[in-house]
Amino acid sequence: MSKLVLTIDDQSDIRSLIRMTLEFFDHTVIEANSGEEGIRLMRSRKPDLVLLDVMMPGMNGLQAAEIICNDPLIKNIPIIMLTAVNRSTDVAAGLAAGAKFYLSKPFSPADLLDKIDAVLEGA
Repeated sequence: MSKLVLTIDDQSDIRSLIRMTLEFFDHTVIEANSGEEGIRLMRSRKPDLVLLDVMMPGMNGLQAAEIICNDPLIKNIPIIMLTAVNRSTDVAAGLAAGAKFYLSKPFSPADLLDKIDAVLEGA
């Protein structure tokens, strides 16, 4: 079943990898390279799921997640955090900010798909 997935990441190579992986499984992917742009896209396009990087210039992923979770228009859109920061305190902060899962970079496409399926099946 095709879903609309928004990837918010400042690294274009990561966004491309995610796009290729998800489009192979018939998902539609939209992209943002900043937290601010991602939130605007969420409000206008209402994706089924958001893949959110933590470490980005400007608004980081934790700040974006907090805004998302407090916005009545988009607060029910599930978030999976994708990041190179994977200390236990960072994972706890990501989950506390509203993420359903916290996936550390580098991640395998299979791990990503497993997490997406788990979130979408539970949504």
